[in-house]
Amino acid sequence: MAYNIADLLEHAVDAVPDRTAVVCGGRQVTYAQLEERANRLAHHLAAQGIGKGDHIGVYSRNSIEMIETMFAAFKLRAIAINVNYRYVEGELRYLFTNADLVALVHERQYADKVAAVLPDAPKLKHVVVVEDGSEAPFEGAAYEEALEDNSPERDFGERSADDIYMLYTGGTTGYPKGVVWRHEDVWRALGGGIDFVTGEYIPDEWTLAEQGKQGAMTRLPAAPLIHGAAQWAAFGALFGGGTVVFVPQFDAHDIWQRVAEYKVNVLTIVGDAMARPLLDAYKSGDYDASSLVAVSSHAALFSHSVKQEYLATFPNIVLTDAIGSTESGFTGMGMVGKDADHSAGPRVNFGKDAILLDDENRVVEPKPGATGRIARRGHVPLGYYKDKTKTEQIFIEVDGVRYVIPGDYARYEEDGTVTLLGRGSQCVNTGGEKVFPEEVEGALKSHPDVFDALVIGVPDERLGQRVAAIIETREGKTPDLDSIEAHVRTEIAGYKVPRSIWVTHQVGRLPSGKPDYPWAKRYAEENQPAR
Repeated sequence: MAYNIADLLEHAVDAVPDRTAVVCGGRQVTYAQLEERANRLAHHLAAQGIGKGDHIGVYSRNSIEMIETMFAAFKLRAIAINVNYRYVEGELRYLFTNADLVALVHERQYADKVAAVLPDAPKLKHVVVVEDGSEAPFEGAAYEEALEDNSPERDFGERSADDIYMLYTGGTTGYPKGVVWRHEDVWRALGGGIDFVTGEYIPDEWTLAEQGKQGAMTRLPAAPLIHGAAQWAAFGALFGGGTVVFVPQFDAHDIWQRVAEYKVNVLTIVGDAMARPLLDAYKSGDYDASSLVAVSSHAALFSHSVKQEYLATFPNIVLTDAIGSTESGFTGMGMVGKDADHSAGPRVNFGKDAILLDDENRVVEPKPGATGRIARRGHVPLGYYKDKTKTEQIFIEVDGVRYVIPGDYARYEEDGTVTLLGRGSQCVNTGGEKVFPEEVEGALKSHPDVFDALVIGVPDERLGQRVAAIIETREGKTPDLDSIEAHVRTEIAGYKVPRSIWVTHQVGRLPSGKPDYPWAKRYAEENQPAR
């Protein structure tokens, strides 16, 4: 058996060749067409001497070509490297060299940036350019011409479960790092190789494709494909013969139009940063969302107020929070019921391989009230690419078992669930009390005039740090800080209430929707607070 991403995708091609596989930007391809185009690109890359273990950069917004490029790389046993399309030249220069790119597939609109960086990336020997309607001059092979001149046949050699998949993290704390996975491990952790509800292993590499013959759902991952949440929402759906619908970049109204047009069943988003504008767009338009059966947040959690608003607006859907990270894979999931009490923090059920460890790396007994750092064993990454020190910090061995500890804290509850407390690295230590930003952000966003919020710690002579918040109010609303403070005091303890507040027109977030805490700290340093 080969638990390999390319093999798993090919099994779906063989099972449902005529079914629509991917839709994006007014185009769509069947599984057979996706396979043929990926084969052609793989043969083109192979003719340039690119093969097993080589790194191929993918620099694009969401597109069918992006899926084809990743599929082509996996077919060659090469490694697709995600390139953030928002990067400036310095960040691109770092990534191209740190990731040892030998080839790059990019949208034409980025040609100027690529040309500026190429002289500093000597290993990068081949460039393929995807037309996107822009007119920037470029050097390299035109994507469609490269496909046209090469074989559509699937005539590649055998692959291995040990082939490498790599994903560069978003870089919320400095430059991004490449997380290195074996194909089997990442499939088990993120791609459907384990039933996320029961914890049982999928028995073989053909099961998902065979199940897909009986029918599969249509999914719309709203996040950029340069991030793991969207990649694995897409791959998991494709392994099972489903249809995946994308929009080129996040636009709330465009997403609801695609939901109606393609009868989308599952919408995957990234926390409140996507959930709130989607809800506002839905309410302001006239959209048919009757096909929708589930909305799931990956990589960032819904706030309590947003959960309740979604359930009131879409009473017949299932609302889920899936927790995990690039380093850990799937860790747990919570299914949200209307009027459930999550005021003390979001709760989830742990996956079978997740536990808590204390600060001395001892296993925390699952008793109500016990807290610790979330850790996961089993199918975990090999480590960080070219970063032994960071690997040794995050991946540890306890009693002969290897764990990944991404840095999130949680607390065991009486009903067997765990309450998520937040990332330890962002924890605010104010007068000896620990305050996790996510809890305070949720309290702020439950005020009807607050659209978004980020919470950080700022220096305080008496307390060491004080809780601070940067808020974005709803359009047309003038912030009433007295009202906001009074409301927050009804939601959380007094020592957690922000003592400094900034008001901005837009809170800084990464393209994935994750909070950009470095941006928040810079904003606080460079601007006077409103209070």
